[in-house]
Amino acid sequence: MTKRRRPIFSQWQRQLLAELKELSRMQPGEIRVAGQPRLEAGGDAVVTIGLNTGGLLQEPNGLQLRSDEEFVIRIGSSALSPPNVDVKHLRFIGFPHVLQGRRLCLFLDPSREWHPSLGMAGLLNRLWGWLEEAAGGRFDPKTSMYHAVGGILHQSVGTPTIVFREGGPLETHQVARLVERSSHRLDLTFSTHEVGLRTPVFRLDSALPLGASSSLVDLLSLIDNPYLKWGDRNGSVGGKKSDAFVSTLAACALRNPEGSAQYFVFCVPHPGGGAPHLLGGRLPSAAAEALRDVARIQGTAITLDTTKLRNRIDVEWCRMSDERHEVTTRRDQSRPVSGFLGKSVHVWGCGGLGSWIAEFVARAGVARITLCDPGVISGGLLVRQNYAEGDVGHTKAEALAVRVQDIRDDLSVEVAGGAIPESFTDCLAADIIIDATVSNAITQVLDVLAAQSERKAIIAQVATDAATGTLGLLNVCTPGSSLPPSTLDDMAGLAIKADADLEAFHKLWQEPEDGAELIPTRGCSVPTFHGSAADLAAVAAVLTSLLGKHMQSATTPSGTHVISLPHAANSRPHVFLPLGAA
Repeated sequence: MTKRRRPIFSQWQRQLLAELKELSRMQPGEIRVAGQPRLEAGGDAVVTIGLNTGGLLQEPNGLQLRSDEEFVIRIGSSALSPPNVDVKHLRFIGFPHVLQGRRLCLFLDPSREWHPSLGMAGLLNRLWGWLEEAAGGRFDPKTSMYHAVGGILHQSVGTPTIVFREGGPLETHQVARLVERSSHRLDLTFSTHEVGLRTPVFRLDSALPLGASSSLVDLLSLIDNPYLKWGDRNGSVGGKKSDAFVSTLAACALRNPEGSAQYFVFCVPHPGGGAPHLLGGRLPSAAAEALRDVARIQGTAITLDTTKLRNRIDVEWCRMSDERHEVTTRRDQSRPVSGFLGKSVHVWGCGGLGSWIAEFVARAGVARITLCDPGVISGGLLVRQNYAEGDVGHTKAEALAVRVQDIRDDLSVEVAGGAIPESFTDCLAADIIIDATVSNAITQVLDVLAAQSERKAIIAQVATDAATGTLGLLNVCTPGSSLPPSTLDDMAGLAIKADADLEAFHKLWQEPEDGAELIPTRGCSVPTFHGSAADLAAVAAVLTSLLGKHMQSATTPSGTHVISLPHAANSRPHVFLPLGAA
């Protein structure tokens, strides 16, 4: 018989344990190692240490520490992940950045904050800094990650993500619908017009500082007593919060299709106040079917004695994409493109620049976008324009409309039949018109629009250079400007061509030199400009951000921006000429 090899510490674990031993030898009054390190079945090296915390300044609202505190350090076999630090007691339960009552959340973003080269000294310094902030009451419970449910993300393998966006107060007991968008996404809505699985949205009385179990038995106990350790159950005596939850769950299960899983959403009060944290889960189809059978016999007013339930009735947790305004901050809120939020935008010309700009403003949160370009997509355009193989044969505006609509459900998208909208009224009412056509005829139309007294739209024209597609031009004509777009462009061209320091930008106002343009196919093919998707998307992105600044402030003047990408070898990457003040 082969003798089983005894597990041994990895090289990384031996290194950190040796460093810990040396640190405790050098600072005997501050650090002590309690007992011998051991290797757990999962492969973690576990060692208990004591720290002298008597000298830490403790505020009344801070974590109350004893003069000597013990911590359990769990070291993985690899340096890729930081060691974990736990405590053996529940004195810290419910405090910000304490996970499941015992684990200290030392690293919110390990990829940036964990430096393996600093070794055990770096870990202990991080722990000491955590204790200083905790004792000093400097943690904000409102920003403690997942603090309402034990500080950990609950998610089971193979479950879909539940998306919720509807605002407003959540009642104690509500029934919502889960609408299937794909095999991996369900949308939660309170609209009774939607067809989907009936799902109880159930408000709990308090947070779940120990987290939520993957066992239904333990979960029901935690609903009634969130501070009860898993497994310490006394059975149900009726009238508890868990009974109300089970009854609501059973009522929904009876009205859902046989064989379907039964979903639920908990509204968990957040210790920091404000909107509750949402936690979504489900009973797998077998357990849901058993619940239906019980409800058919007993009715939905079910009282379950948890001591008689099989312990392995599983609860599967779903990732929640909680996108309510009251709990979510847009990642671009402080960036220039925030000026597009809620606006109505026209994009005329959906080619090299326009196709990218349309996507960028859609992601920036415009409320409505009108797309104009009757040109048909061919395969050669995929090199630099924002389209894919399935779009070939469609008009650019139609294909781009599908793409931007896929980005956001709440975006209103309209396709104009021609090169520009037929209705001047719509044009005048828009917040911004972006002309990416490089068409003299359309510039004349914009001049007429600009002269209308009722115009509220900012008129912007964008272009790039023919030789490389690495330069960008943005003309901005604000309402009340004394110059129409064509005159503004002429004046900017004269000023820039008269400045030798801006020679790289002269070509934006000059006819292309021989060979500068591209003949994409044989025959009578319209000459076009050189450019890659990477360059044009970059130029479009910069111009979109610059235009966003004009959208942010009504006092930003009309004028012309010229920009160049870093590899254009231009010493002046951005110049703005204010022109045409009201």
